[in-house]
Amino acid sequence: MKLIPAFACLLVAASAIEAHHSFAAEFDISKPVCLKGVLTRIDFSNPHTHFFLDVKDADGRVVTWVIEAASPNGLLRRGFTKRSVAEGTEVTIDAYCSKSNPHQASARDIVLPGGYIFLLGSFSEGVK
Repeated sequence: MKLIPAFACLLVAASAIEAHHSFAAEFDISKPVCLKGVLTRIDFSNPHTHFFLDVKDADGRVVTWVIEAASPNGLLRRGFTKRSVAEGTEVTIDAYCSKSNPHQASARDIVLPGGYIFLLGSFSEGVK
């Protein structure tokens, strides 16, 4: 009977691992993008933190980009907290475009007002 709880834990762990994706499966390193816009929301939740950025497109329309970053714990270890930048702040985010969603990207770094840069990505290629 002790095997049933252990087996259940193994199944849960296996499904969590399967649900997580690799950078190369979802994002294109050959398509870097530099997004300047207003930060509207930050979701600090596992497995990745998400930044929501309102960016004006070439026609002047506001488009919301979803930017995936490292885990909340990964950002905390780099010094980035929920208080590092306020919603409503204009920021610049360097990222790599999604292969399937035109307004989604994987973050590399964020430039805050005053020029301070935080590494946001869980993928480190191309770090400045």
